[in-house]
Amino acid sequence: MHCLMNNIIKYFQSAYINLIHQKSRSFLTIFAMAIGIASLVVIITASENFKGSITKQLDIYSPNSINVEVRVPGNKGAAAATSGLNITTFKNSDIDAIKKIKNVDKVYGYLTAQETIKREGEKENALIFGYGAEAGDIEKMDFVRGRYYTVEEENSLSPVVVIGKKINDNFFGDNDAINQIIYVKGKPYRVVGVLASKGANFGFDMDKVIYIPAKVVQKKILGVDYVLGAMISTVDAKMIDQTKEDILQVMRDRHEIEDESRDDFEVMTMKEASDMVNTVLSGMTYFLMALVGISLLVAGVGITNIMYVTVIERTFEIGLRMAVGARKGDILMQFIAETIILTFAGGVLGILMGAGIAYFIYYLAIVFSFSWSPIIPSWVIVFSLTFSTFIGLFFGVYPAKLASNLDPIDAIRKD
Repeated sequence: MHCLMNNIIKYFQSAYINLIHQKSRSFLTIFAMAIGIASLVVIITASENFKGSITKQLDIYSPNSINVEVRVPGNKGAAAATSGLNITTFKNSDIDAIKKIKNVDKVYGYLTAQETIKREGEKENALIFGYGAEAGDIEKMDFVRGRYYTVEEENSLSPVVVIGKKINDNFFGDNDAINQIIYVKGKPYRVVGVLASKGANFGFDMDKVIYIPAKVVQKKILGVDYVLGAMISTVDAKMIDQTKEDILQVMRDRHEIEDESRDDFEVMTMKEASDMVNTVLSGMTYFLMALVGISLLVAGVGITNIMYVTVIERTFEIGLRMAVGARKGDILMQFIAETIILTFAGGVLGILMGAGIAYFIYYLAIVFSFSWSPIIPSWVIVFSLTFSTFIGLFFGVYPAKLASNLDPIDAIRKD
């Protein structure tokens, strides 16, 4: 065993010395492999970040929640918000009808707006979440001060508002914001709550968001009588699938829809939403990894070609070594050791390049208020090094066998 380890060390020492003598060729080979590995690291890190961001968003709802959202009729794949069409068929009366379904516990409608909010010369552009009063019972909300608004305040169209952490800091500093007034669309609104910091998600700074009762947003800000969707919590999570079917039936009856392909809404449980996101992101990740895999295969073919040229250039050396007693196995192991060193070094450099790119994206994300973690999972590092080494073994065998099968006399004569 000790003798075997000594031989392996000698193979790698000899391989390292030979590669040092061909610095330019070795560096270009390592760099080609590093580009592929860096791409692999960045793609997997990006996928993990997107999954984390979406999971964080979904985690604010309990698993027994159901979302109803307006859709373009006849196209379940196109949400109204992303299609550019304004679907106005989801009314407050639909929400009232959903509340009457047996297993439904709480329901709130939602819509969004964007306005400039002001206070004593200070102003901010804020995203307005017009959420129903029961959102405080369905979503996980952490407050620094105050509370969420009540059903009574929403039904009476009280001008109350819950503000994000940055809005609070910019307008009130260290002072207590509760019961203070801010102006939205020129009208006074009383602050009843200040949310704890939520950070950023998908480019939206969630600390610059304000919550106003949905009916107040409808009547006093947007002048509409519809919502974009509704979030529902159920009493018994085991009956969530049946509750989803009941909601579908109620909505179709109220919207006079007989052909389900003409639905102007979509009903989805939180589990379905999570599964769909994971499927889409996993599919994208595997596709991009396949593209990177192709580039790594090309790099592997390049390694085979380079090592083949190396064998031709060192034919005399190989013949001389075999003439003085080197075995075929010695020659084979030396050339395999060279390819392993090249690809392993490419893997290490690729991980460092990938980490550098990940941190660069992290600093860009801070600028654009996007949530991003630069941390590379340990399994990605292990996988990258293992995969790059496997590439070296796989593509280094042919030139190594070619070198070990040379006839010593013919090899010396060729020089």
